[in-house]
Amino acid sequence: MLLDIENLTLELPGTARPVLNGVSLRVAGGEVVGLVGESGSGKSTTARAALRTLPDRTVVSGSVRVDGTDVLALTGDALRRHRARTVAMVHQDPRSALNPVRRIGDFLVERLTGTGLDKKAARTRAVELLDTVGLSDPERRFRQHPHELSGGMLQRVVIAGALAAEPRLLLADEATSALDVTTQAEILALLRTLRADRSLGLLFITHDLQLAAAYCDRVYVMYAGRVVEEQPVGSLFDRPRHPYTKGLLACSPTLGEGQRKILPIPGRPPSLADAFGGCEFADRCPDAEPECSTWRPEPVPLDGEGAATCRRLPVLPGAGTERRNDR
Repeated sequence: MLLDIENLTLELPGTARPVLNGVSLRVAGGEVVGLVGESGSGKSTTARAALRTLPDRTVVSGSVRVDGTDVLALTGDALRRHRARTVAMVHQDPRSALNPVRRIGDFLVERLTGTGLDKKAARTRAVELLDTVGLSDPERRFRQHPHELSGGMLQRVVIAGALAAEPRLLLADEATSALDVTTQAEILALLRTLRADRSLGLLFITHDLQLAAAYCDRVYVMYAGRVVEEQPVGSLFDRPRHPYTKGLLACSPTLGEGQRKILPIPGRPPSLADAFGGCEFADRCPDAEPECSTWRPEPVPLDGEGAATCRRLPVLPGAGTERRNDR
């Protein structure tokens, strides 16, 4: 398994609940795994755990392994090599990753010399990477500054930088959400090609459920620092099992003959100042019972592949015959 996160819990001083609470997640080589949920659910923090770029004073338990290496045990040069060569991250805003007064080529050459190439070889490789990510006239782009390129072009540059050390795992944190639809499709096609050519594992973080449905192999749904459901993409969208997943789908717009009314999830997402004695989603859940506010849900294996965390799962419509997880 390329990325294997097991029972990961992150706690910060002064918060009422953990930032992440028992998160388990896996990504295989050549697989695209979606991670969806509202803002503040813990998606980006989960991805950053693979790089071990966590807030100061974080108390961590559980395990994070990338390509068999225990990331939480790495320090010093070993951690720097891991961040430079094994895993890379592409953020939502490419401009935040680029120095506006330096040329595109300087950004890439710096990345490449960090992998051991001399400057001449790094320059040659940088131009090759710009061509690989689909930028026209890569020699010219190499000499340009960020303000001379469009948002889509800059996202391609950042992807080129992420690929500089040929990582096996790519973390895409809302990497296409700031782009127009056409450019978004081009970037996704590029990532799909790189996935096939390099057996690249991709953790794809997005708010866009329809995009996850079209692009991912499996999807994890997060809420308040926990994974509440995980299924293959077809099963998740055809037969969602957790009330939160159903709520996310109900408030997602659709086009065409299947157009329906958008139904927002009531209430607001919880903050780190909100503590829970039971299910985190109980106060927003249309199916909640009084016991849900004190019962701590654990993952229940589904009759297909995957799991969901809900006390009422076995009695919800279409839930199958799983054993009720009463305690």
